[in-house]
Amino acid sequence: MKITDILDANSVIEELNSQDKKGALEELVAILVENSRLSEQEDPVQILLERERLGSTGIGDGIAIPHGKLREINTILCSFGRSSKGINFQAIDEKPTHLFFLLLAPEDSAGEHLQALARLSRLLKDVRFRKRLMEATTKEEIYRLIVEEDEHYELP
Repeated sequence: MKITDILDANSVIEELNSQDKKGALEELVAILVENSRLSEQEDPVQILLERERLGSTGIGDGIAIPHGKLREINTILCSFGRSSKGINFQAIDEKPTHLFFLLLAPEDSAGEHLQALARLSRLLKDVRFRKRLMEATTKEEIYRLIVEEDEHYELP
């Protein structure tokens, strides 16, 4: 699975307005609702917040991959958001989070869900890629960088 199979250019937020975890999750879900990829916002946000209570999806190095499962969807959905200032996402390294990839998966998609998480984790290990995402000046440029990195990354 490639990230571009689940993330489209309209689901990229160049600069998140939120300054806290709940607000960031609301914005990342809202963009999916705005683009008719998701029918409503409240339940997905609650599911994501419940997942966060189990342990932060802020994996360190300025990255968070909030994720959850929804009964009402039949394909994995992804959105991306960036915060130049950084958001306290209770990341494992206790540093602000700047890059957010939100994943929502159907309830019965354990394998695909884990594949998507693993692929994002591997792509985001590249310090240069993270730096380029932070330096991009438009949402179109951000999406292009994700597409290029996704295309060049070899599947294991």
